[in-house]
Amino acid sequence: MANLYIKALHIIFIVTWFAGLFYIPRIFIYHTEALQKSDPEKSILSKQFKLMANRLWFIITWPSAIITLILGYIMIYQYPGMLELPFMHVKLSFVFLLYLYHFYCHRIYKQLQQDIAKFTSNQLRMINEIATLILISVVFLIVLKNELDWLKATGVFVLVTVALVVAIRIYKRIRTKNEQA
Repeated sequence: MANLYIKALHIIFIVTWFAGLFYIPRIFIYHTEALQKSDPEKSILSKQFKLMANRLWFIITWPSAIITLILGYIMIYQYPGMLELPFMHVKLSFVFLLYLYHFYCHRIYKQLQQDIAKFTSNQLRMINEIATLILISVVFLIVLKNELDWLKATGVFVLVTVALVVAIRIYKRIRTKNEQA
């Protein structure tokens, strides 16, 4: 029974971790756009986005990432046979990529805390979709488990990726057009 509680908590903290990873790039985008404004608007917005990012990052996202890792380790420790399943190796590879993405977001976070914007808001919109793509991959993988079915799901993954890129570009065009009007 305790195993089910650990699994439930693991899922809950995955959800909160992803919530943070989905929202932090949005704050990065808004902060980057605020840095292009003139004072006093720039300084007011920048201060607010730094505060929002700091709270999200250190109160929700980082703790959730750490607790997710601990609970995942406990589940593997309790059921080491899971490591013999082929889909688990692929899943853990995606989890590794997600942690790399998390650290990359941390790097961007630290830069923006110093008002250094190395990416455009459009580039950050693309970066924002990385967590979405990893989530889609892992969910398909966990639900389907079969490697052949996973390959079919990869086709859906590619289509979703293309759709997201197209949607971002369309949004940018509409936004640019509205700003010029």
